[in-house]
Amino acid sequence: MKSRDIAIVGILLAIGAIVRYLSLIIPGPIVANLVIAFYCLAILLVLPTLTEAIGIGFVAGIVSALISHSVFPPGNLISEPIGAVVCLLVYRVLKGRVPGSEAVTTFVATVASGSVFVLISLVAVAPTILSKYATLGAYAVVVVPIVLTAAIANAVIAQVIYMPAARAVLRDRPALQPLPESA
Repeated sequence: MKSRDIAIVGILLAIGAIVRYLSLIIPGPIVANLVIAFYCLAILLVLPTLTEAIGIGFVAGIVSALISHSVFPPGNLISEPIGAVVCLLVYRVLKGRVPGSEAVTTFVATVASGSVFVLISLVAVAPTILSKYATLGAYAVVVVPIVLTAAIANAVIAQVIYMPAARAVLRDRPALQPLPESA
């Protein structure tokens, strides 16, 4: 990854972290993880390799775990790299083929990350969950709509920000030169 791409990813992860941190002011047991929207945006803009996408997801997982008040913050260390990989793979399939592919990709990546997080938390902290909810199923019934709502919000955010961000990112990149014609 070029240093410029690393800077873009770092800036977007920082914005996601700030927005996530500010969202913690909103009272409630669960807050949407907007870091996902911004790491998806970073992946959409720089199209990293698979290994680089895992790295982006891992950094996002660390950030999310550090500023989370979820039931099991370390779960982000697994769910965010999975979300980043899903983001990259889905976008590679959809880019140029589906209108709004940035929104669709971010939605799918958020659902993947959120679903993995819910499964991890169900396994890792079942006694804590059972102290707050009647059953593990009740926890899932409460949390899954939150994941879907976050996925919709993240999809809208990524789609709205993608075009101006892409213009800014691509503005200073040299245009592709046509291949010289052979005689």
